[in-house]
Amino acid sequence: MMRRALWEGLVAGGAGVLVMTLGEKVEQGLTRRPDSHVPARVLQRLTGMRERPGRQPVPVNWAMHFGQGIVLGVLRSVMAHAGLRGPWASAKFAVVRLTNDQILENMTGVGAPPPTWPRKELVVDLLHKTVYAVATGAVADALAARSGPGPGGRHAALRPGRHANVGPLPRGTRNR
Repeated sequence: MMRRALWEGLVAGGAGVLVMTLGEKVEQGLTRRPDSHVPARVLQRLTGMRERPGRQPVPVNWAMHFGQGIVLGVLRSVMAHAGLRGPWASAKFAVVRLTNDQILENMTGVGAPPPTWPRKELVVDLLHKTVYAVATGAVADALAARSGPGPGGRHAALRPGRHANVGPLPRGTRNR
């Protein structure tokens, strides 16, 4: 299961970060908000690369932006394979995505805690990370569904009062 979750997660994360990036570009076209160079600065500090004042190298920016989104997709795929799917799972995953950003940005001294941000910046960041989480979750859930409901879904189907619409139990599965 883990090997499949890995590859499906990379695909789901790639799809999620692509949808988020397209949304960001549309939003930037409407609001005239400039590109953020925070991802590049974080990657430079994490790897010891030389930082340049002002505008950061676009390839470094894209590497961190897409790299984070693709790699974090693996976690969402593991969630889906375990039976954690749908809107609740995507909401939980949005918090993970935001937390990942904040740990890296604050640990490297590139960013500041969100409560210190201007309200508009905070709303924009929350919106884009939510779009990422929903898109990544939709792809991860669809890919994982091909292998059945997952252990959590199978367990729920065995328990009275739980929602049983998680799919059939595989042959040989017993109540544990």
